[in-house]
Amino acid sequence: MELARRHLVQPWPTAGEIGAETRSLIGEGEGIYITDSDGKRLIDGPAGMWCVNVGHRREELARVMYEQAMQLSYNTPWYTMNEASAVLAGRIAGHAPGDLNQVFFTTGGSSAVESALRFMQFYNNVRGRPEKKLILSRGGAYHGSTYLSASLNGRPRDRDWMDGADDLVIKLSSPDPFRRPAGMSIAAFADSLVAEFEETVKRVGAEKIGAFVGEPVQASGGVIVPPENYLPRIRKICRDNDILYVSDEVVTGFGRLGHVFASEEAFGIEPDIITFAKGVTSGYFPLGGMVVSERLLEELRRSNHPTAMYAHGLTYSSHPVGCAVALKNLDLLEGGILAHARAVTPYFQARLKTLEELPLVGEVRGLGLMACVDCVADRESRNPLELDRNVGMRIDAHCHELGLLVRPLINMCVMSPPLTITKEQIDDMVSILREGISRTMDELRKEGVWRG
Repeated sequence: MELARRHLVQPWPTAGEIGAETRSLIGEGEGIYITDSDGKRLIDGPAGMWCVNVGHRREELARVMYEQAMQLSYNTPWYTMNEASAVLAGRIAGHAPGDLNQVFFTTGGSSAVESALRFMQFYNNVRGRPEKKLILSRGGAYHGSTYLSASLNGRPRDRDWMDGADDLVIKLSSPDPFRRPAGMSIAAFADSLVAEFEETVKRVGAEKIGAFVGEPVQASGGVIVPPENYLPRIRKICRDNDILYVSDEVVTGFGRLGHVFASEEAFGIEPDIITFAKGVTSGYFPLGGMVVSERLLEELRRSNHPTAMYAHGLTYSSHPVGCAVALKNLDLLEGGILAHARAVTPYFQARLKTLEELPLVGEVRGLGLMACVDCVADRESRNPLELDRNVGMRIDAHCHELGLLVRPLINMCVMSPPLTITKEQIDDMVSILREGISRTMDELRKEGVWRG
């Protein structure tokens, strides 16, 4: 589309194409499908960007958006409030673990993580600990695009040309069992990750570390499912050292793992803060937020600085339209979609696992309705860098032709379809993905990039 090439700056562009790039034009969507500008219907493999959880073209969500806009389209959050935000906060708190009873609304995942980090700074300032500000993150992590949240990112290439608050962030190892040291058991790998965490806290000093931020499953890092019992052990270290545990559920929240929140249900942890976005409105309206422990707020209210201000907020915090959409979205999730997601999850994971039969596929991993097909040069080295770096793009191009949109991540293909997907549609998705990978293998062999 020429207008896009002339006027639209796309997100995540390269310097050579910035401001002069077009991408696939999507015209409409319905259920788990989208239709491109050529009229080709595609399975929406990534559900937008992990977000269209209840599927496209839900009239219930469109109608409530219209009705709320006609009743109240906006109110300033600085000195007024709206009913939808209060009701939604109560509903979300009802699903959160432990004493996470208070909700602060933002416009998306990046601003949710940013809000949590700024809250940590404020919390420690008020408590008289201005030096307790360092943040622990991990390799393979993705937490957002705002300055602080992006500083936590640990994926390849995210920080090659972008600055960050490096003086505030300490990076730990990725909890990726697939690429653990050769000969090491998964249990030993988990022990090494916990030891690294403990040693870092001891070396740096707990009095200087304000928070650990972690995704229960590292989504954009390649659907990294951590070793069993690793996260509860990290949670205990944080609790013992008064380090806030921030569980970034921007992707895993609102049904992706079959629950509104996965921290406790899937991993047995009660964080101090949970951040969320994406599935809270199924992508129909920009909304995010954080759920905060009542204990933390009570400590602030009891402090010697009652006039200290958490000077942070957004023009669109607690937006009435977004909150109304989220309430109806939650109705849909609670009304059967969460149960459906849990029911089809074993089939989804099992069918995708069959792709490991292909020699280009090193591992298929996942949890709930999210999975990653990790392509490798060979299964011994598990090294994707010897392979064509754009193998994911090649697979995506073939799958697009066959009727499936894939989210390619260098050498990986991520699948996170709408939660309404059926077993028959899962079969279609896996069949197309198998053929797309097979065609890519043929190409790589012909070009001498890979022998298989």
